[in-house]
Amino acid sequence: MDGAFPGLGTVINVATIVVGSLLGMAVGHRLSERTRSVVTDCLGLTVLLMAGLSAAKVTDASLTAAVGSGAPVLIVLGSLLIGGITGSLLRIEGRLESLAGAIQARLARRPKLVGAQETGQNHAARERFIEGWLSASLLFCVGPLTILGSLSDGLGNGIDQLTLKSVLDGFASVAFASSFGIGVLLSAVSVAVVQGLLTALGVVMGSLMPDAHIAALTATGGLLLVGIAFRLLRIREIPVGDLLPALIVAPLLTQLVVLLR
Repeated sequence: MDGAFPGLGTVINVATIVVGSLLGMAVGHRLSERTRSVVTDCLGLTVLLMAGLSAAKVTDASLTAAVGSGAPVLIVLGSLLIGGITGSLLRIEGRLESLAGAIQARLARRPKLVGAQETGQNHAARERFIEGWLSASLLFCVGPLTILGSLSDGLGNGIDQLTLKSVLDGFASVAFASSFGIGVLLSAVSVAVVQGLLTALGVVMGSLMPDAHIAALTATGGLLLVGIAFRLLRIREIPVGDLLPALIVAPLLTQLVVLLR
């Protein structure tokens, strides 16, 4: 269906995340720690599945045709290396955690406890908030539906893709919020900013990013989702925040290879 105005798809997406997060927060306190742990494991496995589907874009025909059969994997590797080094030098992960911690502290309404109990519970709440915000934001903002759907909305080609994404994000936010709480609700702001900017880009540019560039970005984003899955499954704390610049490097590196061929 066609959107009544550019950005309608993002409005719907944000609304489903807010509703889903509120529902998740409403039922979350009724779940035992063991149940919440199982929910988190289920999310981790699902994110791993989505990561695999996104990473498979490295074999996309348009990308292979544009850069050659041997270059796609090297482009993804180069994007992660350049993006990761840049992100670590800029301390993106640490800055995100500091920002999230500051926001969580402002949103906290409960009375403070005393001594070691206060320190331990506040630290646990802060970590839970950060994990929920960062994980949900990256999951909701990285992927082909985010890019293609937002740009298509901006170009006036309809909001079907974002409508589908809204349904998926709504269900995912219920599960996330039941485990991580209010941090997931704040991810709606991340979605509004990222998809809003992409929609505006579609309006201004008047054309979509080439398929090859989207495939490279999607494949790189898929590996970032693997990092999120590993964190959710408590396999390894990969600094996904430091890897975020790779999403910018991927299409630029693709363009460079296209020009050099």
